[in-house]
Amino acid sequence: MSTGWPSVRDKCVDLGIEFQAWQSDAGKVILAKRADGKYAATIGGVVISIPRQVGKTFLMGAIIFALCLLNPGMTVIWTAHRSRTAEETFKSMRSMSRRKKIRPHMLKPVLGSGEEEIRFRNGSRILFGARERGFGLGFAKVDVIVFDEAQRLTDRAIDDMIPTANQSQLSTGALIFYTGTPPRPEDAGEVFTRKRQDALSGEDEDTVYIEFSADDDADPNDWEQVSKANPSYPDFTPQESILRMRKNLGEESFLREGLGIWNVLGQTSVIDTITWHEDRDPASMAIERLSLGIQVSPDRSVTTVGLAGQRADGRWHVEVDEQRNGVDWAIEWVVDRCAKNNIRAVVVDGQSQAATLVDALKAHKVAVTVIGTREVAASAGTLVDKAVGIPAGVDADGNPVEAEPPTLRHLDQPLLNASNGAAGKHSVMGGKAWVWAAKHPGLDITPTQAVSLALWGAMNSNVKKPTRKRTGTGRRVVTG
Repeated sequence: MSTGWPSVRDKCVDLGIEFQAWQSDAGKVILAKRADGKYAATIGGVVISIPRQVGKTFLMGAIIFALCLLNPGMTVIWTAHRSRTAEETFKSMRSMSRRKKIRPHMLKPVLGSGEEEIRFRNGSRILFGARERGFGLGFAKVDVIVFDEAQRLTDRAIDDMIPTANQSQLSTGALIFYTGTPPRPEDAGEVFTRKRQDALSGEDEDTVYIEFSADDDADPNDWEQVSKANPSYPDFTPQESILRMRKNLGEESFLREGLGIWNVLGQTSVIDTITWHEDRDPASMAIERLSLGIQVSPDRSVTTVGLAGQRADGRWHVEVDEQRNGVDWAIEWVVDRCAKNNIRAVVVDGQSQAATLVDALKAHKVAVTVIGTREVAASAGTLVDKAVGIPAGVDADGNPVEAEPPTLRHLDQPLLNASNGAAGKHSVMGGKAWVWAAKHPGLDITPTQAVSLALWGAMNSNVKKPTRKRTGTGRRVVTG
């Protein structure tokens, strides 16, 4: 029904701040109000998917500076995933505070080790910190939260921080910003992806969603596509800035971060992030048919032990039991697991680096089920089927197949979530099957491979029973 943009814009003009046309249009929507005077996005938040080098930080900073001056005593938390990003944003905001017309309104900023603060004479303040350091916990009566680098934002961070805005002093209600670029395959991008899908569904009436991007099939050398994705080009962002990004980011990264494209070739997960998120259950626990899967990265730098089994309700459970650098530690870990728990199978891909552990485990009286390419492919497909479900259809012989809903649950572990995003397919057996393969060199998908092997062991009868006898009861639950 109205917008708070005019008062913010006018305050910015008083401070010597001017906006580009797209920034003014975005500001009108960001600060839109309903008939009761509340921000239209006070419930769902403001979600902005935007390439680098457009002017997002300047727009956000200007809006927040104006709001801080218009609302004495306002508290803002600006949080990024990494300390470096938080520090760079603080430096940018500190530079803004030193402008000639803004400086009289400011107090000396607080400089800390990863937790800095911009302070206003009227009692308002903007605090900066990194989520990777746990920043944001313990605050109360927060009026604005900025989740920068939202493509790496986890549900756990939201659960920790959103309640801090429940007692906002603003009559318009609090504002929550989610800003970032399209997630990389290895990013824990479930939150940002879910926000986008909810917005594009047309059913979310409580969220502002703004996306700047080129066409999905854009040529990175097409300057018209650059202009479409970045309205600040070429008047405010020169061509050399775009060329610098293109040269240093690599083509796929440039398509995401330079052109804002979500559907980059190879980016879509085999198990889509929304479905994977819906399968989460932090309290999940397997009580029967407990099985372990072991996977070692190709360079032997990391080893993951996965655990799978059946829950009391009949659903299947998977989790990362342990992951550490190196390889040899896994021998003692698995031996101990088999001694203390009723493990029905320890499964290893005979074509992987984990095969080197088989003899050592046998020496410790632990029988190992070593499987070949056909079974490894089956394990990957089984994980997908249980996580996503099976639609109704017909099999290869034309027989009807009933639909099967998803029956998999996981603990929402960041390691496994990131691995799910990084895992792609590699065709085997002449294209008749596929196995897990990293979408890009250097990405760690051993968690996905390990839980797939463990799930195969839990569901199949043709496995070797480890000979270690159970001496303990129960099992610990790994929560990430």
